[in-house]
Amino acid sequence: MPFHWYVLHSHPNKEDALWRHLLSKDVEVFYPRQRVQPVNPRARKIKPYFPGYLFVHVDLDALGLNTFQWMPWVSGLLSFDGIATIVPESVVEGIRQRVGEIAAAGGELFAGLQDGDTVVVHAGPFAGYEAIYDSRLPGEERVRVLLTMLSDRRIPVELPAGQIHKKRATNRNLNQLKRNI
Repeated sequence: MPFHWYVLHSHPNKEDALWRHLLSKDVEVFYPRQRVQPVNPRARKIKPYFPGYLFVHVDLDALGLNTFQWMPWVSGLLSFDGIATIVPESVVEGIRQRVGEIAAAGGELFAGLQDGDTVVVHAGPFAGYEAIYDSRLPGEERVRVLLTMLSDRRIPVELPAGQIHKKRATNRNLNQLKRNI
């Protein structure tokens, strides 16, 4: 029988335990996770990309639906009208690719962030200031930004990475950009 991808719903905050359990049962499982910048330094630094969900690649006819109904930490398979929903291979590969891109960038915070991008400082002593993203500092969860203070001179400032976010382009900014091109 054919193997398909299915979505497995876990109990709250039990994704890691379920993932380890599935691996111990030799079930092919895809558990997408991402690095995050928590506010609390003791909080988890790696969190599920889809909290409460994992992807399993199984032959459901051969394995049986009851396998997942009675497994610890499982709420059940994602289903509609009692029929387990098959996830296309292309969707799983797309998620793998996106999670890989985020990991390569250094986490969700750094995905799509490039040198020269405008960022907004949303915490700390410089909260509310706009700055220019300069670089990510190696070995630490810190970044260097260029702040424009009272003069037109830009001053390099090192901040925790969690204190900035990329400024979203508004329609007004986009129209100005189009006029300048």
